[in-house]
Amino acid sequence: MILYNMPGSPLLSMNTYLTKQAKSLDEDDMPKIFNVSEQKNRSHEWQIVWRNVLAFVYMHIAALYGLYLIFTGKARLWTYVFGIIFAIGSALGVTAGAHRLWAHRAYKARWPLRLFLAIMQTMAFQNHIYEWVRDHRVHHKFSETDADPHNARRGFFFSHMGWLMVRKHKDVLEKGALVDMSDLEKDPIVMFQKKTYLVGMPLLCFVIPAMIPVYWWGEDPWISWYVASITRYTVSLHFTWLVNSAAHIWGNKPYDKNIGATDHKLVATLALGEAWHNYHHVFPWDYKAAELGNYSTNLSTGLIDLAAKWGLAYDLKTVSNEMIIKRASRTGDGTHPSSKASNTLNNDHHYHPENPVWGWDDQDMSEEDRKLAEIAHRKSD
Repeated sequence: MILYNMPGSPLLSMNTYLTKQAKSLDEDDMPKIFNVSEQKNRSHEWQIVWRNVLAFVYMHIAALYGLYLIFTGKARLWTYVFGIIFAIGSALGVTAGAHRLWAHRAYKARWPLRLFLAIMQTMAFQNHIYEWVRDHRVHHKFSETDADPHNARRGFFFSHMGWLMVRKHKDVLEKGALVDMSDLEKDPIVMFQKKTYLVGMPLLCFVIPAMIPVYWWGEDPWISWYVASITRYTVSLHFTWLVNSAAHIWGNKPYDKNIGATDHKLVATLALGEAWHNYHHVFPWDYKAAELGNYSTNLSTGLIDLAAKWGLAYDLKTVSNEMIIKRASRTGDGTHPSSKASNTLNNDHHYHPENPVWGWDDQDMSEEDRKLAEIAHRKSD
């Protein structure tokens, strides 16, 4: 394995770093470059996690170098194309997998699809599924409060990436401990991924993507590392982070003008359909995470629909037109085609609604919403 045994190889350096970090973790912890230490007595003060900051500094300098290699033609075309394809595949593991399947229970999946999505989500390196889902359910239940891991009221930078550079607010830890995670604890694929994450993640996210261009079309190992691994990973992270930041600041609010989440077409396109965010926070259990049926701005929905046709996905929950029109007319900002509501925003547009739900199985979901929901591709008895 030439790439791994080269003196000073970036792959060897990264693997050594991750290995050292792994030794200090127990089973429930995450890699230290993204995990935020959990202490109980904290408020808003910025207690910086310097190892995370240094990791981000390296990633972004390396990504700029990777972009230089791409735009100066030093990287082969196939390496660049491979990076894009790999980024899309790993992103679908997050959007269609960790987000819509596991976090929101918006549809059900047979084990081959769950296994595929778990592998893709591991490639994305955004924490293992169990931790990703716990933080995301807390985000929905306590959006834009101190218990929200990436609270948008603390500013764009904090909600975009700063929350990963400081220790968590104590409310995030306390409320996170109350979120029901029993459904994931019963899923053997999720729990296996959690146990093997510190081995599988470095291989799937960094090592294998760097090796494939080297052995398949003769790319330089140095270039492959910076383009196919680091640049691909860093850019894809920013597309995800924009959902937490930009889609809570700029955009329309067709369904609820009183909450911070917005619909943002550009971010939705970059994030494979995840930034029709005003809709999503109002109806978090819709497998489309949007009212739109256009796959060009919602590739994740396309994957789920395709899987449903093949019998791998079923019980796809979606919102009826009646429910959409009623909600848009009652609380929307007037930008929905069917709405006659005023487009005047509430002065405190970061309003936190009473008893918001994280998804389909949330105990706070009303019976009326369950009755009005539409379910496609029901599992046959």
